[in-house]
Amino acid sequence: MIDVRPSQRMRDLGVVQHGAGILAEPARPFDLPAERDEAERITDELFAAMERIGLVHPFAKGMGIAAPQIGIGRAAAVVQPPGDAPAIILLNPRIIDCSGEMDEQYEGCLSFFDVRGLVPRPLKITVKTTALTGEIVTAVYAHGVARLIHHEIDHLDGLLYTTRMRTGVDPIPVEEYRQTGHAWVYDGA
Repeated sequence: MIDVRPSQRMRDLGVVQHGAGILAEPARPFDLPAERDEAERITDELFAAMERIGLVHPFAKGMGIAAPQIGIGRAAAVVQPPGDAPAIILLNPRIIDCSGEMDEQYEGCLSFFDVRGLVPRPLKITVKTTALTGEIVTAVYAHGVARLIHHEIDHLDGLLYTTRMRTGVDPIPVEEYRQTGHAWVYDGA
């Protein structure tokens, strides 16, 4: 039996991998409601990708995926919080406020799934998004869901979680991470 690395498995499922230019570029916002059909199509593609990925890898703590990770340079992402909470669709999201209180947890990324990294993030964020109707919607997210959403918004800004890690802290191999006993991992477990 051939052991397939986690990043290769994600590549096989259609996830763009680290080093691809699209992951380093800011995503283009939607003009809503004029581009409603395009936004809906891309959102459907994100949900389909999440479903494919979920069939081969469980995400007990939630997961998210951004359009650049499936090769689409548009400002759309989907976050599935843990449990039975409904999915959160993010179109043109912008973080407009962050709490001063931070925590540091391990995160994973579908675009380089072989490692995990300790990432400091605010415990609460306020996010402004655009609804399909063009209406601006503001929501506040806390703790794990805030971390998930912040991670995906970073993707839409052309950033990977490694840019947020403290200086001198490097990602660790997933095999080593699994031995730490840490529970919080996003955009991959």
